[in-house]
Amino acid sequence: QVPEKKLKLVMADKDLYKACAVEVKRQIWQDNQALFGDEVSPLLKQYILEKENILFSNDISFLQNFFSPSPKTRRQGEVVQKLTQMIGKNVKLYDMVLQFLRTLFLRTRNVHYCTLRAELLMSLHDLEISEICTVDPCHKFTWCLDACIREKFVDNKRARELQGFLDGVKKGQEQVLGDLSMILCDPFAINTLALSTIRHLQDLVGQDTLPRESPDLLLLLRMLSLGQGAWDMIDSQVFKEPKMEAELITRFLPLLMSFVVDDHTFTVDQKLPSEEKGPIPYPSAIPEAFTKFLQENRIACEIGLYYILHITKQRNKNAFLRLLPALVETFSDLAFSDIFLHLLTGNLTLLSDEFALEEFCTSLFDGFFLTACSR
Repeated sequence: QVPEKKLKLVMADKDLYKACAVEVKRQIWQDNQALFGDEVSPLLKQYILEKENILFSNDISFLQNFFSPSPKTRRQGEVVQKLTQMIGKNVKLYDMVLQFLRTLFLRTRNVHYCTLRAELLMSLHDLEISEICTVDPCHKFTWCLDACIREKFVDNKRARELQGFLDGVKKGQEQVLGDLSMILCDPFAINTLALSTIRHLQDLVGQDTLPRESPDLLLLLRMLSLGQGAWDMIDSQVFKEPKMEAELITRFLPLLMSFVVDDHTFTVDQKLPSEEKGPIPYPSAIPEAFTKFLQENRIACEIGLYYILHITKQRNKNAFLRLLPALVETFSDLAFSDIFLHLLTGNLTLLSDEFALEEFCTSLFDGFFLTACSR
């Protein structure tokens, strides 16, 4: 602990300040938010650049993409490690960093700040810094979600835990929802929730069950909607969960399930002996409601895009070409967002043979990719 007078002398001398141990710098920073901001700012810029470099890198395939590294590996990154070291056990500095992240997220809408929010907390968790973990109300929620991200799936037991945390937000403490929504807005969280949703829908098809009858599926949607609403919540400072539109559950998800059924029936039809009847064509029409949902409903759009990634990964060319036209106009152009295009391009490497066919290329390039050029 350095006396206040000495700290002022250190601050006045740039070289002395630079040579200081981080323990001394923490004492200076905690009463000088601007100075601390100057130290943290280049790190945050570097973090965003690193994320974009991965997204725009051209050495991707379906095996190796943006979401491949495990949470533990990501937390070993230089920026997270440096920030963790700068914060030490100092709650005040931790709060300052969170404030910077909230402000930058609001200013730029860049979701990578949400990833850093979660990574930083889990990095402190790895080091067992209870001074901070016990005071961050999101700690247990983030820890549980982190395990789901590691498995790329939300299982029933963890789903119950996550629901418990959400239902446990007490009156007067609703602000916690703002932080939880930011943690759910992390692309790694959204990726896990969306993949789990697609898996659930397929299971429901096998069980002849409607989406509204699956509590686990409804919880996934609730978390997706909290994550997608993070920016609006922090911007408006109105801390309550976004209302779930009934049509999403009663109309949109059954529509997706009907696509799965179309696939199954087509496959079975192909195997039936054809007595004089010609080959059965794959259904090519897209229900108008599907296109409308993708344009007007953010969560429907997110789930729809993940369904398209799923069929591409399965090398299901028919289903892919059928739904591709729906991607030209989507909610706030989500189909042309960095993350979706990155994943789609990676999955398309599985369809390399199809690129020899003119019809496939025309649909993909003229019908989808090149439509973005005029914007």
